[in-house]
Amino acid sequence: MIMAKDLYSENVYAYALAKTLAKVHPPMTVGLYSSCHTRIKMILKNIEGHMNDEAKRREQKWVGTSKPRPVKASIGNLLSLITRLVFYRPVWTEENQSRECVRYIFVKFSAWHFAGSDMLWAGLVMHLCQTLQDSFGKLQLSLFRVAQYDVEKYSKKKKIVDSSQNWRPRMVLCCPLWAFILMAFIGSLFILVPLIVYGFPQRKNEGEGEKDTSGNSGYGVLEGFAIAALGVPAAGAVRFTVMLGKNLIFNQDLNVRRRLDNKKVSEQLGLMHEVRKEMRLLSCFIHFMEIFERRKIKVVLEITSLDRCTPEKIVGVLDAINILLSDEESPFISLIAVDPEVLTQQVDQAKGCFTKKDRAYSFLDRIITLPFTIPPLCEVSKCKVFRKIVCGQSEISNSQFDEVDKCCESETSISVEDNSSITTSLIQGQVTPLTTKPQNAETYGFRNYVFDENEVEKLIQSAFESIFLHNQGSLHTYVSDNTVSMRRVINSIRVTIMVMEAFKIEVPPPERVAAWVVLVDRWPCRLSWILQCVEDEEQNLQINENDTGTPADVNHDKTLWNVFSEHRVELHLIGDEVEKFLERDDDPELFEKFLRKDFEFTVGEMAKFKSHTVNLDCSIKNELARIRGSKRVKGTRRSFFNTLSPKSVINMSEEDVCSELSKLKLPEKYNQLVMENHINGPTLLLSDPADLRQVMQMTLGEWTTFRIHFLGVRSFGHRSQTKSTPVNPKPNVVICPSGLKHDHMT
Repeated sequence: MIMAKDLYSENVYAYALAKTLAKVHPPMTVGLYSSCHTRIKMILKNIEGHMNDEAKRREQKWVGTSKPRPVKASIGNLLSLITRLVFYRPVWTEENQSRECVRYIFVKFSAWHFAGSDMLWAGLVMHLCQTLQDSFGKLQLSLFRVAQYDVEKYSKKKKIVDSSQNWRPRMVLCCPLWAFILMAFIGSLFILVPLIVYGFPQRKNEGEGEKDTSGNSGYGVLEGFAIAALGVPAAGAVRFTVMLGKNLIFNQDLNVRRRLDNKKVSEQLGLMHEVRKEMRLLSCFIHFMEIFERRKIKVVLEITSLDRCTPEKIVGVLDAINILLSDEESPFISLIAVDPEVLTQQVDQAKGCFTKKDRAYSFLDRIITLPFTIPPLCEVSKCKVFRKIVCGQSEISNSQFDEVDKCCESETSISVEDNSSITTSLIQGQVTPLTTKPQNAETYGFRNYVFDENEVEKLIQSAFESIFLHNQGSLHTYVSDNTVSMRRVINSIRVTIMVMEAFKIEVPPPERVAAWVVLVDRWPCRLSWILQCVEDEEQNLQINENDTGTPADVNHDKTLWNVFSEHRVELHLIGDEVEKFLERDDDPELFEKFLRKDFEFTVGEMAKFKSHTVNLDCSIKNELARIRGSKRVKGTRRSFFNTLSPKSVINMSEEDVCSELSKLKLPEKYNQLVMENHINGPTLLLSDPADLRQVMQMTLGEWTTFRIHFLGVRSFGHRSQTKSTPVNPKPNVVICPSGLKHDHMT
């Protein structure tokens, strides 16, 4: 039985992660690990879809008295929000803190876009401020800063009270603010209207009596009182308007940028502290909007491409996430989507990471609260993604959410017969061409190269089908689930077939062409090693032909796996120098299965593909040739010193070693030591020369002859590894550098 959810495994994992994020309370930091950036985007898009669906489902199931307000702004909601921002304070109650309805705000931050900034984390903060401002509105956020936000009050932890009211009026002189302003307005009207209608009484001439003088002073007092009564509210209104206008012009991202430019703030007062206060204001505003909208609000911060930045900037962003977004009441959920291998290497290279606790994995463990490794694509999903790329479609599908929800809500399974019908819908390439073709046969050519375009397209389509039709072969198991690698394979198959067709070369079966391209893409170093070994063997045969006059040729029926097996020990011996190339190769066991079982390519096939392989980096083969040439005793040097090749030595048994010692005319006692210590070919090549000399107990001349014959002149380049020979007072006891003694006369 095959579970339906196996067909869309990436969506199942996205669904599970979205459900988890919907249940947990922020703050939370999720490490989304994958080496494929396209798969990360695919998972993130699916997570967004599932979380939004979960939010809609919760609102539809809501049966409470106070229904959540619509997210879309309206005139009535805007006026209501402004009234609460100016005249009311929110009340934190058990009811409004345990609401099930939720709204998600997704903030997408690509670190690569801000990689040129000196402070990458500051770019993260500014982008977060800008996104939240666009989501809620510039006027609303500015009003909150001017009329509602109090640093001292909002710096304290929220107090949950037992109340049925979500709002309480702001008080001024034991009177609600709205009532105080209303009374001040009415009082101003009582003073202002008579003055406008009747005006101030005119003062009489200065020549009149003392009684009139006192009356004039009374008029002055009345005038001053009127001006004071009208001026104080007017000054408050002007101050409020000026501050609101200032915050509308200089928003939060500009405040952060201004503080970055202020060296006094950056160096003396601490820039991180100033930015933290801005983040605290955002958190408080989100909590205020939760009460107003009657739903929870969670901000999901998606951080991508962080592994492409320099080590110091990566550590800076991680520190910013840890410090700025991890307050106890923070509404932020951080999704750090990175390649873990690259990230850990970069963090280890960052300055200041010297202690054990500061190493990459320990550093991430202090920040990440949910590590989530994106699993490899299942076979059906891989084939489906591959086919979508071939058809020029987006590998990120939008029509999979309903299917995943059905799979996750009903745990029913389907049989293999049912699966085959579903699979058929995924592989319509059998009847539908993968590319648009002209109806009439056409030829395409340049200069002397002419070929039938329709015929070439058929070959290309057959090669693609050999990969994504997973029920017809095993080639899809060797294709990487990294979409970048898939695109390389698709493009290389096209070019390879067109080049071979243009040169009038008989194109091998399309499946073999596709398999060869996959081999080159997944194991470039090992294939380059095989190419170099075959090339060296051909050159040696040509040298022998010139010397002996006997024609010789490479066995073209020999499989590539046999060639690799014969020279794999030599590759192991130079492994340290070719490590950077071997790191590009995929699983060695899969390489063996590929060449030994599923696709047994021969030297003859390799010769046909070699000149037309476009996706193989020739610099790898050239570097391997240089290293191999510097490590081997070649040509006249080998014949002059009578040195055996590593290939010959590695296959020697103990008897073969004794036979070679006899040819060197060395004393017979060394044959006995070889047999007693089980010294064969692998032991000669892989053991330490110092230990080998201790065991053999040879004189300097005998050891030089022995070493040149079996190990070559190259072994003398490692004299620093050879330890001085201690004096052995007992000839029958072997003393090794480790200090152990072995008695041979037992």
